Amino acid sequence: MTVPSPQSSHPQQHGDRRVLARVFAQTDVGRTREHNEDTFLVADLESGDPVLFDRSTRDLPVEPHGLLFLVADGMGGAASGELASSMAGFEVLSVLRDRWKREAQPSPEQFAMILRDATIFANSQIHGHAREHPEHRGMGTTATIAGLLGDVIYLAQVGDSRAYLVRDGVAKQLTKDQSLMQRLVEAGELTQEQAETSERRNIILQALGPEAHVTIDLTHQQVRRGDTLILCSDGLSGLVRADEIARVSNASSETTEVCKRLIDRANELGGPDNITVIAVRFDGDALHDRQDTDAVGYNTYSLAGTLNHDTAETLLPEPLLQSRLKSDPTPRYGTPAPSASAIEEEFARARAQEDESILGAPEEVVRERRQRVEPVFLVLAVIAVIAASWLMYSLLRKR
Repeated sequence: MTVPSPQSSHPQQHGDRRVLARVFAQTDVGRTREHNEDTFLVADLESGDPVLFDRSTRDLPVEPHGLLFLVADGMGGAASGELASSMAGFEVLSVLRDRWKREAQPSPEQFAMILRDATIFANSQIHGHAREHPEHRGMGTTATIAGLLGDVIYLAQVGDSRAYLVRDGVAKQLTKDQSLMQRLVEAGELTQEQAETSERRNIILQALGPEAHVTIDLTHQQVRRGDTLILCSDGLSGLVRADEIARVSNASSETTEVCKRLIDRANELGGPDNITVIAVRFDGDALHDRQDTDAVGYNTYSLAGTLNHDTAETLLPEPLLQSRLKSDPTPRYGTPAPSASAIEEEFARARAQEDESILGAPEEVVRERRQRVEPVFLVLAVIAVIAASWLMYSLLRKR
């Protein structure tokens, strides 16, 4: 869904009126892992400094250059995953310090451009480090990067960490997973419920680091008084659904409690992965009350070089040919690559479901649907070949 860019209400335009962000962030290793490969970052972009947390909420006034919130979920093994997610936060903030902080008259368009460029730069740095250090080959990380400027959140998304906005008791997902399951849902091959329980739900199509190029999904959302922003790794969203996230958020006015209860809930459900949550509640007299006409959800921001712009590089075929398999959830030391037979079964099942769904349909409908889903089948076939090659290589290496 694309909506016109909202008009940001910058704090300095309202005298002493301010947008206030009540923030807390927390990460937990979970019940199964020995290492935490997640990273979070909260930063005041006016000063360029990260915000540190102890056990209490931080009340942050939104100054002209805004605030930054980031959650990253590393992959590639304990040392590599921790390094990749940490580098994502460090490199993004370094670009914002260097370019954005120097902007004398901050504008929404410039902010969105610099968020895009900072994410691209982080990808190049992580990718370059892995090339120079073979022991970290394959390292990568998801990244959900939210920049708040005035009363608008701009989100740069790579991978399957998520951002939700809770308003009036409902949690709406602001980001879209860059994953194989999301692609199958969009193609009509799986329902959302089937995707959430699939054994291959941890296959992501993009991450920062594994490839030299990355295509960023850029979106935006205007916030209202009383809204709560939740950023999280899939250690939370893979277990706790949006309606429960909303209930927990509404049950407490303190973001410290929101983070703690969400992490506790994920651990109650098994905690097979690291769990990271940033909770931000918005207040202040510079914010407006909600409007019935508000568009809340996945609102694209059209910018050159991003996913929903005609200059964007397609996600196919390079990221799909590599098929990023995250090192989560269980077992403790990571999930092995899926076998060729398992992926071939997924391919056959999807094809059978498609054939059954179009039985008796007019010829032009059959032709149109087959053309629409053919790229998905091609992707699954390519993954099967890669998995078979990987298995053959592993067997030969053991001899």
